[in-house]
Amino acid sequence: MKTGRARMLLAGAVATVLFGQLSAAARTDLVQHSPPPPLTGGGRGVGEAASPEKEQSFSPPLPRKGELSEESSYRVLKRKLVERYAGQLPTEWGESVTGVTTRLKVGSGEKVVALTFDACGSGKGMGVDRELLAFLEREQVPATLFINARWIAPNRELFDRLAANPLFEIANHGFRHRPASVNGRSVYGIAGTRDVGELVDEIELNARNIAELTGRRPRFYRSGTAYYDEVAVRIAGELGEQVAGFSVLGDAGATLPAEQVKQALLGVRPGDIVILHMNHPEAGTGKGVMAAVPELKKRGFRFVRLGE
Repeated sequence: MKTGRARMLLAGAVATVLFGQLSAAARTDLVQHSPPPPLTGGGRGVGEAASPEKEQSFSPPLPRKGELSEESSYRVLKRKLVERYAGQLPTEWGESVTGVTTRLKVGSGEKVVALTFDACGSGKGMGVDRELLAFLEREQVPATLFINARWIAPNRELFDRLAANPLFEIANHGFRHRPASVNGRSVYGIAGTRDVGELVDEIELNARNIAELTGRRPRFYRSGTAYYDEVAVRIAGELGEQVAGFSVLGDAGATLPAEQVKQALLGVRPGDIVILHMNHPEAGTGKGVMAAVPELKKRGFRFVRLGE
């Protein structure tokens, strides 16, 4: 059984071989961090964007024998997908392109809604809305948490706690928080993955990282910015990841005040998937959610994870 640190070393070693160099944010996966305080308040953190960061060389310990075979299998997988999708040009670009799931399948009369929370992990986005998470736990509100690889290390103890709580479902928010593109499309000034190989790295490295840390591979993937082309969505499917979009913009990238977040949530319909953020304690997201959930319960709504 690998220790938590060994698992992170393996993820770092594989990433380094694939990327040659890791960003400063990605390298924090190998740093020891003090445990976070209880879920009673909030830290600071903003930034849905994958901020440009100075690239530096990084040489992790060499992987052990078993880890080398895993690295080899990764290279084979990546090469096959690069070859399979060579020359395929996308014709769609957006948040709800072909193949993206934006609503739940619900039966007649079922008043269910899925709350999803992103933790984006940019340079200024490592914070935690502890008050919001404590509310979800206290009120027993299930949710799906989309976690970026860079967010995990500075919040490692909390991540382990959330992953062990059956109330929450851990999902994949990418390795470096990039829009999912096979030809380098960008949005909001954020460069997407440049090609099929980089897209595979973006999805699969974090999927394997989460699987190593939790013992469960994530079923759902949401890209940084939630933008995709349709070829990228198909590749995600080949990697076993269902692309999860949304039907309700809950906090507009954690920029809305609490009252607008509340009103967005009170406008949900059965089967809606709501996108929100859990790494912005200074924003109005938490207070808006806490104001809306009791009213939605009174209206007969039930909250579910995407995997239910």
